[in-house]
Amino acid sequence: MKILQVASEAVPFCKTGGLADVVGALSQRMGMDGHDVCLFLPKYRCVESGLITGGMARPVTFTLGGETVTVHLRYAQWKSVSVYLVDHPESFDRSELYGAGGKDYPDNARRFILFCRAVLEGVKVLGFRPEVIHLHDWQAALVAPFLKRLYSDTPGLGGASTMLTIHNLAYQGVFPAEAFGLTGLPQSDFTPELMEYYGNFGFLKAGLTHADVVTTVSPTYAREIQSAERGFGLEGILAGRTDTLFGVLNGVDYDLWDPQHDHYLPKRYSANSFVQGKAACKAELQRRCGLEPDPEVPLIGVVSRLDRQKGLDLAASALKDRTGRAQIVILGVGDAELAGLLAGFAGKHPKEVFFKPEFDEPLAHLVYAGADIFLMPSRFEPCGLGQMIAMRYGAVPVASSTGGLADTVFEEEVPASPGGRGGRAANGFLAAPEDGEDLGRAIDRALAAYSARDSWRARALAGMESDCSWDRSASIYEDLYQRSRRLAASSSK
Repeated sequence: MKILQVASEAVPFCKTGGLADVVGALSQRMGMDGHDVCLFLPKYRCVESGLITGGMARPVTFTLGGETVTVHLRYAQWKSVSVYLVDHPESFDRSELYGAGGKDYPDNARRFILFCRAVLEGVKVLGFRPEVIHLHDWQAALVAPFLKRLYSDTPGLGGASTMLTIHNLAYQGVFPAEAFGLTGLPQSDFTPELMEYYGNFGFLKAGLTHADVVTTVSPTYAREIQSAERGFGLEGILAGRTDTLFGVLNGVDYDLWDPQHDHYLPKRYSANSFVQGKAACKAELQRRCGLEPDPEVPLIGVVSRLDRQKGLDLAASALKDRTGRAQIVILGVGDAELAGLLAGFAGKHPKEVFFKPEFDEPLAHLVYAGADIFLMPSRFEPCGLGQMIAMRYGAVPVASSTGGLADTVFEEEVPASPGGRGGRAANGFLAAPEDGEDLGRAIDRALAAYSARDSWRARALAGMESDCSWDRSASIYEDLYQRSRRLAASSSK
């Protein structure tokens, strides 16, 4: 199958969060499975020149808002995936991907309208004939209406189907209505039924109303976003798409996240050598963070974006009365107010709490490997990779019962049916979302369970032996690609 992946970030080229991990891993997996995969990304300043392997850049010219625009496509062959980077320095040669100084770039609407048009025009120039176009989040969403409205008769493009994946519905790409004039789409499309979002232009909404299939990143989140509480104003559209809306759990890239092969660890380990390996990593984490080297004290780890969504204010409140019973290591960057709160918390408890407000890849790996408990108290969580990575490293998650966390973390064992199906082992602890007191109770249950080492080890090993790889998810995506092709074909008749 010829698959075109379109996203605003993907490892190893550019990254701000989990979106990049997912797009990179999924694209690579599809290529390894024998599909012809082409990935389009913006060429940001941060893209390393060494990754760009092609010869002369291909120019692509088109009209945007009545002006003629020329971009260049730069090529990179990344393992099994052909990557094309849309090079337009005015739009993408900047210090950050989406904004600077805590604020979005004021021309983000124009930047990503240009990107979406450049993708389709670029595909025409390259002669790549995709059967499925997989779009990721609002930055790529306009490809769907552009394809149906402006390219439906274009050879090699008109027959392609579209799938749009929502990685986080809280980010929708909502801009003033004037931005719609840059698209070249008919003004009759700017309606509440299609693209207008409370008087503004909604990029994600435009994609949702035109894509053949819509997915999000966990089954529970797919249900949650159809409610007023989690739908962010799009719940009606999503509820109306029940037959074509699917939740598919993200996978973890075990080439990057595996304690057996992780070169950042002082001692690598597997489920068979879990006790010794975990102890060595815990001792090194304590040393590096200036904590007392005590193998008996439970160590709670956090690796997170600092954002209200992640519930770290709730975590700080729940942990402040429990510092005498555990050590705590927090690694994260983001919201300045949250960073100040966590820095103050660590400052009051320097012997028990360590906080580093920056991204540190080697330390992140060591936190997963050295922590006994991994804390993920999100207010909402579309999928979450942190809890799945933590389980791979034998850190038992304490998480909110929401979205993908509820789909992967289980506090109670469920026996298999007589036919051997449906069983699951206990691998963590759950708390009600947005409930600091219940989070504290879940932490208490985890701390109490830690003292019963045999049962604790069983819980940790259940997490390590969970299959959170891309195997199952990639198979589901293949089925959904075929479904989207059938839907596109039937709608064109």
